[in-house]
Amino acid sequence: MQTHLSQALLETAEGREAESILRTCVHCGFCNATCPTYQLLGDELDGPRGRIYQIKQVLEGEQASATTQLHLDRCLQCRSCETTCPSGVRYARLAEIGRAVIERQQPRNWRAQLFRWGLRQVLPYTPRFAALLRVGRLFAPVLPRRARAALPPRRPAGIWPMSTHTRIMLVLDGCVQPAAAPATNAAAARVLDQLGIRLERPQGQGCCGAVSYHLNAHEEGLNQARRNIDAWWPWIERGAEALVMTASGCGLVVKEYGELLREDPVYAEKAARVSALTRDLAEVLAAEDLSALPRGAGRRVAFHAPCTLQHGQRQRGSVEGLLGELGYELCPVADGHLCCGSAGTYSLLQPALSQELRANKLKALSAGEPEVIVSANIGCQLHLQQASTTPVHHWIELLDPTPPH
Repeated sequence: MQTHLSQALLETAEGREAESILRTCVHCGFCNATCPTYQLLGDELDGPRGRIYQIKQVLEGEQASATTQLHLDRCLQCRSCETTCPSGVRYARLAEIGRAVIERQQPRNWRAQLFRWGLRQVLPYTPRFAALLRVGRLFAPVLPRRARAALPPRRPAGIWPMSTHTRIMLVLDGCVQPAAAPATNAAAARVLDQLGIRLERPQGQGCCGAVSYHLNAHEEGLNQARRNIDAWWPWIERGAEALVMTASGCGLVVKEYGELLREDPVYAEKAARVSALTRDLAEVLAAEDLSALPRGAGRRVAFHAPCTLQHGQRQRGSVEGLLGELGYELCPVADGHLCCGSAGTYSLLQPALSQELRANKLKALSAGEPEVIVSANIGCQLHLQQASTTPVHHWIELLDPTPPH
């Protein structure tokens, strides 16, 4: 694709990166075939090809409009288009650059700004989110039905193993997960303990930075990344084998720390090292002897593959392979490449589209009449369980040798 970006923009790192990505695109349209919002809305401007064209126009000097912003806001950032693209277009990165430029040209009204600011002040901070969750549960009887459905069920975490294994890996607690699904990381610790691995939670870590970064507060998100690197670095220097990610959304972001901080003179080298050490939990288990773990004994399971796992991290089939190896019967899931509609804060910012995508996903997941639905990302798990009549868990809970009661 030919581009005519301004010289001023080309003098910036983002401008040069955007031009390189745009020139890769050949406008073939294959991406539209796997884009969830294009399939729902049928509008070229709500598909990757149309959004790329709109971003190109803005970067070439055309004034962004509220309509331009709406079409970009409707994008899930699921990266299904990147899996499909024969030219290797890095659409998600282009969208981040384009959204930031459009945000400056087309400021949102005060209500939208306040809501987005509020999300950034609550979701990335576990104590704040946990306090809000406690209030919600306290007043659950008088809340509207939809608000009650959004409250995750209480699930005990169980005991975190106090092992003395010499093999050490680190785990990111995350922001929402410790309050909404504390059993996930605890189950991961118990499973890894069975494999001779000690899982540690370094003090001082927090949100991976995704919430702020994807809401165009880029520096805020990068500062959260820097804080995590500082928390992990002493453990890395002492020989920690890996950074284990139980939430695929966090895992994708941390795997990209090296790219996001490549221009930072203080953190570039450390960020690259952190990204190189980052592994999704399924990647870790795939390299280990799993004979000590409980078997599935034919239990019927439907696995929802988060977009951040299959399209972002390109770990398609990793969890399914593990569960199949351990004896679980995996139900077929139609259109497994499509997003469930969670997509970080998307379910809060675009509720109508998000709920339609969720309904379609739950129909596909439930078609095989599974005993349980499992996923690999906290956002997907919470989003699906709000409307599911089948229990929804993180897949690692299936392998927990001593699950809490």
